[in-house]
Amino acid sequence: MAEQPDIAVVIAARAGDPVAIDRLVAGYLPLVYTIVGRALEGHADVDDVVQDVMLRVLRNLGDLREPEAFRSWLVAITVRQVRERFRARRGAPEALLHEDVRDPGADFTDLAITRLELSGQRRETAEATRWLDEDNRELLSLWWLEASGELTRDEIVAATDVTRQHAAVRIQRMKGQLETARVVVRALTASPPCPDLQAVLVEWDRRPSPLWRKRIARHTRECRHCSPSWNGLVAAERLLAGMALVPLPAGLLGKGAVAAKLGTTITAKHLAAKVGFSLSRKVLTAALSTTAVAGGAAAVVVTQQPDPPPVATAAVVAPRTTPRAVAPTTKSPSPSPSPSPSKKVTPKPKPTTKAPVVVTAKASKKKGVGVWEFAQAKPALDDVGAGWYYNWSSNNRSMPGPSDVEFVPMIWGQKDVTDATLADAKKEGDVLLGFNEPDMAGQANMTVEQALGDWPKLQATGRRLGSPAVAFGGDTKGGWLDRFMTGAKQKGYRVDFITVHWYGSDFSPAAVNQFLGYVDAVHKRYGKPIWVTEYGLMNFSGSPKYPTQSQLVTFIQGTTKGLQKRSYVERYAWFGLPAVGDSADFGLYRDGDSPTEAGKAYRAAG
Repeated sequence: MAEQPDIAVVIAARAGDPVAIDRLVAGYLPLVYTIVGRALEGHADVDDVVQDVMLRVLRNLGDLREPEAFRSWLVAITVRQVRERFRARRGAPEALLHEDVRDPGADFTDLAITRLELSGQRRETAEATRWLDEDNRELLSLWWLEASGELTRDEIVAATDVTRQHAAVRIQRMKGQLETARVVVRALTASPPCPDLQAVLVEWDRRPSPLWRKRIARHTRECRHCSPSWNGLVAAERLLAGMALVPLPAGLLGKGAVAAKLGTTITAKHLAAKVGFSLSRKVLTAALSTTAVAGGAAAVVVTQQPDPPPVATAAVVAPRTTPRAVAPTTKSPSPSPSPSPSKKVTPKPKPTTKAPVVVTAKASKKKGVGVWEFAQAKPALDDVGAGWYYNWSSNNRSMPGPSDVEFVPMIWGQKDVTDATLADAKKEGDVLLGFNEPDMAGQANMTVEQALGDWPKLQATGRRLGSPAVAFGGDTKGGWLDRFMTGAKQKGYRVDFITVHWYGSDFSPAAVNQFLGYVDAVHKRYGKPIWVTEYGLMNFSGSPKYPTQSQLVTFIQGTTKGLQKRSYVERYAWFGLPAVGDSADFGLYRDGDSPTEAGKAYRAAG
């Protein structure tokens, strides 16, 4: 999936740079497509609305005064276009096409389920969106992106043109309707089906509607067979990590270009007719020249080259001896962590050369860091734009982070499986990381049987639970992680996502695809979301032991881009934040606001 460009790209596009226009539209097309697709579920109008949004953006880009507000401006335009289409549809006799004649590509929920590889309650939640009222689908499309870390509440408020308090009330009501709709989905897909419910559904035309949502929900509350459908609903917010932007369908991607009118192309003449004369001459010229470069009948919007396919190559790693678990101190606890909103950024002076310059932090829900004792950890966490962090411990009392950066606790090893440590971890949030490198003698050093024996205690916390993080061989049949996952499945234990570590001793650009190939292979083996909780470049048994800063920058830029694009990768964390003492060669920050070159590259990722 394309990255969302920074302010420098917005400024260049506003000035008429055709390459910047390409990058701008390619970067934001998935966001627009996701908002429109969820809001207009099940209707072929999605194509046209996305086209209208992108054309309005191009037409008015020259008049945008505050480049840093581009995303909020774009979201507001998108919502207005959705509402215009809602108003037009209300006058039509049929708001939704019958499933027998509907364009399969217009079924956004099916597309999201397939492309985001949803299952269990995540799939159930996606299917439930079909049952929401029209206005709530619009709000859901924005709130879903907020819960996933793609939008902020301020951007939702601006887009819906209501007060913050009113937005909170509307979102709460929408979430209540979504919960009811999830119960409806459960009742309809129950096996065996409820005979009484089948009798209620005799006259149902098999199309979701508010009337039938209410009828089915009322039945579930009164029926002994269906009432358990209300039990065990995980809060929707907890289900949405890593499943925000839906990848564009293959049909929307041309050879080297993305069509603004989805599924078709726009010629220069078409664009000129659509845009009119309110577009500044520079931007119009740039848009038309982009078309000319792409080819006479090619799409206006964007050149997008696919990444080369990664090679599944796991690095060979020698045992490490550096302990990373830090004993907690008696410092007072920090405020409860909360999901990180996107950080505001301000324009920077244009570079005087054509070389890329990293200047601003890019906040990301996925992006995190491993942090050990470091006096300037809090300002560095804020500066790097991390959405989360961890310290290989069950609490963060010794190193509290900013209030908007989530802390994730860990049960490091067998000695930490105590009532006190588990209680500590439960206080810190709704996610828990399992054992740290149990396959390594210098780390947790546990047999598969020991880990399985203690797993029910971690599971009993009720937190979303990550697998033990093996040092290597996570994709290997018969390896430590493979045997653990097999045992967990046989015993009926819960593992919600896979955590892995990776270190490469090849410092060439090939390391990027070696790493991404390993991540892909682990996901393919287990079919679960992935958290990369440690990764980097180190040669533990040879020389040189560490890469140069230039090599680190190349590796960080390539890997973070690949991780952001992979919908199944929920989180990733560089090892580690401090660049002090013996970590100076691979850490990111010398102090709170002094990143290394690698730190600058990681700060710009997301």
